[in-house]
Amino acid sequence: MSITTTTHLNFRGDARAALEFYRSVFGGDLVAVTYADASAVTDPAEADQVMWGQVATGNGFAVMAYDVPAARGWDAGQDPFFVSVRGDDAGEVQGYWNALADGATVRAPIGPAPFSPLYGMLTDRFGVTWVLDVAVPYQG
Repeated sequence: MSITTTTHLNFRGDARAALEFYRSVFGGDLVAVTYADASAVTDPAEADQVMWGQVATGNGFAVMAYDVPAARGWDAGQDPFFVSVRGDDAGEVQGYWNALADGATVRAPIGPAPFSPLYGMLTDRFGVTWVLDVAVPYQG
């Protein structure tokens, strides 16, 4: 089993532009899945915004980003990033979740999601928001 941690940046409508900028700086591959791509549109005005995006290079650089939906509160100074933990073994990811959940506020209960067999989000007792999931290749 292997896991990685990646900084997950949160934007309100600027995720694609930010990812394109980071790719211009660091190189690598950019993937941007919109809310429409994922069949997760709750507001038609946000259909083309990024639900999940990433720039990754062969030398180990990676950054993730998404556009926080308008229905969810967001302030650039209040919730500007998540720490993403991705693994390929659901049992191990669940174990990390169980440990991090002690004293945490669960923001999205861990369980199956349209884009992952296991996904959850919580803010730990120190105020850090963690996103944990089982990574699957994007089938665009």
